[in-house]
Amino acid sequence: MTFAFRNLALTTALGLAFVPAAQADVTIRYLASHGGLSAHELAAELGYFEGTGITLENAGYASGGPESLMALAGGSVELGSAATAAVLNSIAGGADFVAAYPSNGINDQVQSIFYVLEDSPIRTIEDIAGKTVAVNTLGAHLDYTVREALHQKGLPQDAANLVTVPGPQLEQVLRSGQVDVSAFGYWQTTFEGLAREHGGLRAVFDDTDVLGEIAGGFVVLRRDWVEAHPAEAQAFVEGSARALDYARDNPEETRAIFARVLDGRGENPEVAQFFQGYGVREGGRATERDLQFWIDVLEREGRLERGKLKAADILLAPAQDLAAK
Repeated sequence: MTFAFRNLALTTALGLAFVPAAQADVTIRYLASHGGLSAHELAAELGYFEGTGITLENAGYASGGPESLMALAGGSVELGSAATAAVLNSIAGGADFVAAYPSNGINDQVQSIFYVLEDSPIRTIEDIAGKTVAVNTLGAHLDYTVREALHQKGLPQDAANLVTVPGPQLEQVLRSGQVDVSAFGYWQTTFEGLAREHGGLRAVFDDTDVLGEIAGGFVVLRRDWVEAHPAEAQAFVEGSARALDYARDNPEETRAIFARVLDGRGENPEVAQFFQGYGVREGGRATERDLQFWIDVLEREGRLERGKLKAADILLAPAQDLAAK
């Protein structure tokens, strides 16, 4: 079914009325990302959840989206965040999630970049066949981007050897020759910026070359949690959307907040200067293509039964956006 916000009231096909005022205090646990700051974390820093009854609680770190989704499905957190393909795989596997808002988008300013050493013979997507590519996790955005890139070039989708490397070590494993390519995700612009500043690297391609402008991933909620906390779900999405717009309109102030949060978490605050934004549309709006693109890919690969999933059944998005698609 489609969950749709309209002004300050949200009603679903289940007859759930989303009212403006929060009904009870709720704690939303989540897993953070090393070197990253999600829009809901920024919203909390900006005070956008004050008076809503919402308290965010950092329950630790996730190595990647699939780990976040497993925690969400298991009930140890109330929200997850993952690449769109990973979200769809989880839903297809039985997880009853709804996509609350795009966590990040990819465009000419914010993107995932695949780097090699400057003197590497790898210069095209075709050249990564048979090579070792470092990604943050398997079964998520970078994994599927590589598979789709190879497919578009007429090569086997598994022609490259993907290995998992934590974001803070991507530059190190590339410079030491342990991998041929390091993929810095769109959510890792802080690590990418630092590596680029050190010099000696060359970009081979980015995910917009393969996917175009599209939502890179989604923050997701369990459907039963949305049903039990309709007002808080609305307040959470609206506050996060405000934070996305704030980051676009106030990049320097956002970097300062970013640095303060990283410092408080015991991470390197210097990388905050390389934060490029979230790359999403104004108001955090999603379109059906953000999901349908990957539904089509998964159906083509035989990983998803044709017609099993529809974007409109998954998106928790403004009604006017869905109606326009």
